This record gives sequence, structure tokens and C-alpha cells, in this order.
Amino acid sequence: MAITTTVTVRITDEISPTFFFSSASTRAYNLDICYWKSNPIAYDRLTIRRFGIGGKLNATVNPYSYTEVARPEERKSLTDFFVEAGDFVGSDGGPPRWFSPLECGKRAPESPLLLYLPGIDGTGLGLIRQHKRLGEIFDIWCLHFPVSDRTPARDLVKLIEKTVRSEHYRFPNRPIYIVGESVGASLALVVAASNPDIDLVLILANPVTRFNNFILQSLLGFLEILPDGVPSLIAENFGFNQGSPLTEMFETMLNETDAAQMARGLLGELFATSSNLPTLVRIFPKDTLLWKLQLLKSASACANSQMDTVNAQTLILLSGRDQWLVNKEDIERLRALARCEVREFENNGQFLLLEDGVDLVSIIKRAYYYRRGKSLDYISDYILPTPFEFKEYEESQRLVTAVTSPVFLSTLNNGAVVRSLAGLPSEGPVLYVGNHMLLGMELHAIALQFLKERNILLRGLAHPLMFTKKKGSKLPDMQLYDLFRIIGAVPVSGMNFYKLLRSNAHVALYPGGVREALHRKGEEYKLFWPEHSEFVRIASKFGAKIIPFGVVGEDDLFEMVLDYNDQLKIPFLKNLIGEITQDSVNLRNDEEGELGKQDLHVPGIVPKIPGRFYVYFGKPIETEGREKELSDKEIAQEVYLQVKSEVEKCMTYLKIKRETDPYRNILPRSLYYLLHGFSSQIPTFDLRDH
Repeated sequence: MAITTTVTVRITDEISPTFFFSSASTRAYNLDICYWKSNPIAYDRLTIRRFGIGGKLNATVNPYSYTEVARPEERKSLTDFFVEAGDFVGSDGGPPRWFSPLECGKRAPESPLLLYLPGIDGTGLGLIRQHKRLGEIFDIWCLHFPVSDRTPARDLVKLIEKTVRSEHYRFPNRPIYIVGESVGASLALVVAASNPDIDLVLILANPVTRFNNFILQSLLGFLEILPDGVPSLIAENFGFNQGSPLTEMFETMLNETDAAQMARGLLGELFATSSNLPTLVRIFPKDTLLWKLQLLKSASACANSQMDTVNAQTLILLSGRDQWLVNKEDIERLRALARCEVREFENNGQFLLLEDGVDLVSIIKRAYYYRRGKSLDYISDYILPTPFEFKEYEESQRLVTAVTSPVFLSTLNNGAVVRSLAGLPSEGPVLYVGNHMLLGMELHAIALQFLKERNILLRGLAHPLMFTKKKGSKLPDMQLYDLFRIIGAVPVSGMNFYKLLRSNAHVALYPGGVREALHRKGEEYKLFWPEHSEFVRIASKFGAKIIPFGVVGEDDLFEMVLDYNDQLKIPFLKNLIGEITQDSVNLRNDEEGELGKQDLHVPGIVPKIPGRFYVYFGKPIETEGREKELSDKEIAQEVYLQVKSEVEKCMTYLKIKRETDPYRNILPRSLYYLLHGFSSQIPTFDLRDH
């Protein structure tokens, strides 16, 4: 599973095998190529197989290799929102209605329906900055409330329900997504509560579930006595241009007066773009604003009375600033629902989905909320990271990568060990079986290198605690595992393992599991594998190559001072371990002794002067054509023990060879960086005497 990009190459010279970018796009490149005439050029990033002077050809480029030029996909701006909103209200009228944005373009097959319910503006353009990316994976319908419309909340609910039921009848096996903001979120909750038999997925940005009557009455009273023409007069005669005295006075009033808290929370961010005030005045004439506030009050009251009955899968997005509308008690009530997850954005304001840096598709992917059927399929519903998402992932690991300077080794078909991943097969299915270091700290480095060097997505089988959490559990928040999910981690299970191999995936398996990742003092590089395992026989059904690998380096990074046995002697920690373990899934209930001890805890560690990580992939063990042979349990067990032995040999090789690495310690590596640049590859031990 990989992203490939076709590029047009212009052959210009016969001087040297180098190439230059003439485009910064991460999806398509125009390259001027210089090459050696006698041989094809093979780069980590680009492979050219046929060429000729002055000719043109197609080549395949790995977009994950060029993260330095990766940019977010172009999106419409806040200015575009005001321009299009102005066009809407310029020819407005009639009842509420649905529309599909033109820029959504072609979407993936069997894409689910996404209904957008707008906030207090009512334009239906609140997803304008998200349309392009959302349109690739959803069929988007946006609800528009004309400025003159006065449809009450109960009738709006009926309109939305009619659409939901009609589309559910057409595609009963697909979920229907509802994205709602403020008043739209309230309407979405009411629809979900009234239709428990329909598979709905709610994504609610800053939902309003309760209204502050004191503030509401004050604002309504102020609006009632405000002459109708005042807002238009201000817009026409003063313009509210940036930097004008009136603008500065208005912003000071919003920031300093207690009575203006509601206006600051609701309209402060839009008034920051004060040159758009004429459009705002057209969207919110006085009588319309009065109606919208009454609509918000009635919709939130209805949502508040029914939210406890909502059974829909729900993702709540909360901004950290200007949250006068959001009631924290009600958010906790929603958080307590069986299928609800809350994500917080501390640095964002009321209009979350219109702000820079907020990508709704990335949020959905990280939360594993995207599915096309009645239940999430971790294999077929997974969406590859974009180059920019991979860049963000890489940057999150930049410090660890710089400190540990990982060395990746693989084995070619002739048995030679090379410092690259060149020895790994390009086509799946491939099963990588290895050892866990403490806390599984090797996972990110390996997954990152696979994509960056070989454009191979490595699907790691991970503990279920990274994907589900019981209500009231003391397990970590799900956002902690976002990076694992964006890079393709899958909950470990026999069914997921089977489906991954069936889809020709590259799969990482750690038979030692939690016991190995949370080992005790003195247990570094000790394998805690079960006596028997079925992975050999399952791999043989698909002819998967099994590649054993070993990882070392944790003992050069941390010193364990408080392990599991130490923590059991402390009553508070002992009770905490018991509670956390009870809330999680034990994958080794059938194992006895040490292998059955899957208690979850956080080892107490202190950092050392950093050493280096080493990863070594051994020679593949073939299973193709051996399905009948390996169906015999005894023969399969022999191969299983062979894999285990090879993993131990890989670790032993690395532990011996790293003793001869002159750059094992961070101090000589730092000096090398200073002399040769931070993008240079730091040498390691000699591979020739392997």
C-alpha cells in the first residue's frame, strides 16, 4: 500500500546522476535529470529505468521523501467565506435548503453522506475551508438558512430528519455523518436522540446545549431598542476599516467591558476582519439576529433535554478561547455517553472550522472516526497520510530522531548486510516479527523510515488500549495515540491480522506484547514470546514472507529505577496498576507464569547521556507454496522457533557491533553534525566483516 506519483522527466545531459526540482508541488514534479548513459539510475526517491537524450519518460517518485517541500493542500480563506456569503445573501429567499459545494469534486467509491448544519450565521458555508479535502471522502450536503427565513427549531429538525431517513433508506449499510456548529450542533443532537435506529456519526464543534438567560435577555433588550438602520449606517459611512479610530474604539469596548462579553465571544473574531462588516450586516440584520438568538435558545433547550438519550457515535471538538456559549457541565454529560469522544483545541476560538491549521479530515483520521460501513474496518477504511500529515508526524519525532540517530540495516538476497532498507521486498504480504524495546519506543522510528525511504506503509498490530477506552477509566486519553493511528496502527486481533495479510500489507508483529514492552530491570532484550503461535500458519495461507528483526538501544537512553516489582510494593501504585489493568484488555488470559502478566503500568525511568538506536532486518523466511506443509502444527512450530532464534541473532549481532561504533555516543555525533551539517548521515560500525 503506497502513494505513487507520476512525474515528467526531461533528459538534458550525460554528466552525473543528479536531479533538480522545478516545482514545489508534493503531488507532481517536473524534474530535469542528468544521468549516466550506460546504466539506469536508482535513487531512494526516484527510479528511472529507460531514458534517451532529449526524450521524456514517466518515473515514480516517493512523496514522503520530500517532506521539506510538503505544504498543506490549498484551501479557501476567510475572505472567500465572506465573498461567497455575500453572494448567498444577495440573491436569498425561500425556505431552508441543501446544497453541495462545487469544489468538492470527485469522491472515493461508497463515500458516506455528510450533512453540515451551520452555526448562527446560517449560510451553510462554515466548512468552506474544508470542502476540498472532505469532498474526497464524503458526499457533502450543506444546509442553508436564508436571511429572511424564520423556520422554528422543531421544523428544522423535521427537515433534517426527513433527509436522514430518506438517505438511510437508500443506503442502509452506510453511516450518515452530521457536522454541526453551535445551533447546528444542538439540532444534530436532537435528530440523533429521535432516530436511535439510524447509524449516525456526529461531529460537533463547540455545541451549545444551554443558554445563559441573563446575558441573552440583556442582549435582546439592547437589540430591541437599537434602531434598524444603525448597523448599515455604520458600515456605509465609517466602513470599519482596519486601523480606523472607530474600529479601535469598538475593539477596545469588546475587550474591556463586562457587558460586552457575549458580543466578544460571538462576533469578536469576525469583527477582527472588520473590512467585511458590510457582509456581516447583510447576514445579520437586526431582526434576523434577534431571530437567530431565539432559535439558538430553543434548539439548545431541546438538545439539553434529550442529550442523555443520544446513542450515536459522537466526536466533540472544543475550542479553548471565547467559550462563553459552551456549558462545561453539559460537555461532561456528553463525554459520559458510551460512544462519545471529546477533543480540545486550546489555542482556537469560537469559529473553529474556519481557522488556520484546523483540518477536519486529519482530525477524523486521527480519531479513527472514518468508516464506510456499519462498523469500522481498520484495513479498508484506513486513509493514507498526505505528505503534509507525514511531515507533521516526522517533525513530532524530530527530537527523538536527532538524539538517537537510528541505524537501519537490512539483508540482501545474497546475504550481504547494507545500511538501508534495500533488502526489504517492495510487494506484500510481508510479516515483520521482532522484539519490543521499553515502551515500544522503536515503533515511530521504524514506521517513519519505511515511508520515507521505501514508500512502504507498515501496519503495526498494537494493543487495543490505543483504540478504545472505557468511560471513567484512568487509562490515558485517546489523543495520546493519534500518531500511531495516523501512521496506520491496527488493534491486534486474529481477524485484523488475517485481513491485513489478505490485503497484501506490510505488517509488524510483536509476539512479546505488553510484557516485553513493559519489562523489568535487567530484562532488556529478553524475549517473552508464547510457547506456541499461529502467525506462521496464517502467513503461509497468503504466501507471506516472514522477516525477523532485532532492535537495540534502550539501555543507552534510559535507566530504569522503578519497575513493576518495585511499584507493587507501594500501595497507591499497586492499586492504580490494578485499576488500569482491569480497564484494559488482557490478550494473554490463556498464558501462565510471566507471559500471562500483562499488567499495565508506567516504568520509572531516568535519562542517560543518549546513545543510539539500531534496527537490523534479517533474511526473509519464505512461506509461499508451503501452505500444506505448514498446516502441520509441528512443522509450523519449527518455523516459529526459527523466527524467534533469528530475532535473537539480530539483537546479538547489534549488541556486539555497536561496541565498535565510534558514533554510538551523542557527543561525537554532535561534533559530526557541526562539521558536516545536520542533514548528513552519521557513519556507524563497519559492515564488511559481517
